[in-house]
Amino acid sequence: MRGVKRILFIGLLSYWVVGLFGCAAIKEGGRCLIGVSTKDIEASRKDALSRSFNYGFNACYDKTQKILKDIGAYIYAKNKGMIAVFVSSKDTTPVGLFFKELDASNTEIQVSSPSSYAKELIGDKVFSALEGDTDEK
Repeated sequence: MRGVKRILFIGLLSYWVVGLFGCAAIKEGGRCLIGVSTKDIEASRKDALSRSFNYGFNACYDKTQKILKDIGAYIYAKNKGMIAVFVSSKDTTPVGLFFKELDASNTEIQVSSPSSYAKELIGDKVFSALEGDTDEK
């Protein structure tokens, strides 16, 4: 009977610890394990490339998704304010594009990555395409 109480206590303690710290750490750990975590690109935002465009938020987000597909970037995660990509299907360097609505017709994009090369490569291509310079697309 003593062993059953001990197992029950350990089970309840584990349940309590998960509840206390939340599932976020477990969820992020799983993302890291399968290689689709956005933690690195979010941490790199302090050094992000940033530019504003004369597009509403939704138009800017949609145009950017199309540009990323056209240049061969692999989109592995997205939500309404962020698109996370790998440089290509063969180069799995992560790059994040973060969108901020400035007003109804202007949106800021921040491009971040732990890799300066990847950040500049994706940033230059996306920014050039959004500005209408199709030579770099």
